[in-house]
Amino acid sequence: MEVDSLEVANQLPRPATSKRHKCCACYKQYNKKEHLVDHMRESYHSVHQPRCGVCQKHCKSFESLREHLSGPLAKANCAMVFSNRGCDLCLKVFDNLSSLNDHQETCYFLAPPPLRPIMITSPQFHDMMDSVEGDRSRRPSAIAMDCEMVGGGIDGTLNLCARVCLIDEDENIIFHTYVQPQIAVTNYRYEVTGLTEDHLKDGMPLKEVKEKILEILYYQETITRVRLFGGKARLLVGHDLEHDFKCLNMCYPDHLLRDTAIYHPLMKTNLVSHSLKYLTKKYLGYDIKMGVHDPYEDCVSVMRIYKRMRAQEHPSEQGHGRSPSVSVNDDIYDPWRLITSHKHNPFWDWSMQELVEMSPDELYKISRSNYQCWCLDLNRTTDLRYE
Repeated sequence: MEVDSLEVANQLPRPATSKRHKCCACYKQYNKKEHLVDHMRESYHSVHQPRCGVCQKHCKSFESLREHLSGPLAKANCAMVFSNRGCDLCLKVFDNLSSLNDHQETCYFLAPPPLRPIMITSPQFHDMMDSVEGDRSRRPSAIAMDCEMVGGGIDGTLNLCARVCLIDEDENIIFHTYVQPQIAVTNYRYEVTGLTEDHLKDGMPLKEVKEKILEILYYQETITRVRLFGGKARLLVGHDLEHDFKCLNMCYPDHLLRDTAIYHPLMKTNLVSHSLKYLTKKYLGYDIKMGVHDPYEDCVSVMRIYKRMRAQEHPSEQGHGRSPSVSVNDDIYDPWRLITSHKHNPFWDWSMQELVEMSPDELYKISRSNYQCWCLDLNRTTDLRYE
């Protein structure tokens, strides 16, 4: 009797299907739960990461999110929805085309008017400073700064601060001056800076420039209060601030710095910095540095980028398990709590056995960012205990 081959096949034992363990943030899958735990330890997923508006996938940076939505290897469904209802600048996805059009009217910026190199006489400059110092009512919470450099040394490669500009959150100039070089200038880099010897000969001494900048930033707070509690001191926004600090020979507390060059969501996937020109084009929609570099233009760009990142709406990151967390709903701004929270990996507070027994959702609740999200600045207030 001939046996039906299909019947025989049905009687054979079937191999057991192994369960795949899926990350609920980036949707990667692993054969072993231990591998998922290792992934969560290293990925630092959190509510502050950029997310796809279609599939809700978490990405390490906006650059990674852009590749997910419109890159050469973009997800088909997400790319289709984004091409129809997505904003190319902020990467948000809207319910309909009308909402997208309304949004783009406010999302795209125009380039600021240039502040070309001009001759500033001492009386006019000090009058401008006095008028700013007399207005203490506005108290901007953030100040943007940019410096222009000329070259010193035998080969002209030594950077010397030659021009400084500071603006407030409303893009008003609150400090602008040329700086007297401490040593002889061997390369004015005119094609880039537009500066000549005539611009710098009546400039402000570097020491006075440094003191004036710190006076504006500290806002009558003592150094101790600023370093411990922040107080009323202002946040300093810039691009590659370490370079500016080196030329100014000054420093400022790390927890009050907002640097677009090293902010994780604005960096490349491999955590390499983008240029300010690239960030301005991608996130604001206009070009800068098309000729002579303008410190006011750069200040406006970094301030706009900072405010765009600060306005990101993220859900509250509530505490879970054994590690402290920072909530965006906190009433008190505690800089040390913010600093330590994103430098500590909460997964090391649990044993591997405990982590393996948790669900993917529970692992996600434990996970925290490895950077301080700028959205937390919206709730930055002074702790009344230290008044």
